[in-house]
Amino acid sequence: MDDLNAIMTPGMLVRHPERPEWGVGQVQSNSAGKVTVNFRGEGKIVIDSFRVGLMPVFDD
Repeated sequence: MDDLNAIMTPGMLVRHPERPEWGVGQVQSNSAGKVTVNFRGEGKIVIDSFRVGLMPVFDD
């Protein structure tokens, strides 16, 4: 399996493709296939990079 979020670094802005209601989130950490993201509408969530590919946000 591939790590779908290998390029994500702390500080990057992202969206969860299946949870648009969470809004934009900021990557807090990315280690061993787990990305911790603080979403505006949901709070801090740990994402499994082998299951969900986060979408980078460049214009928010």
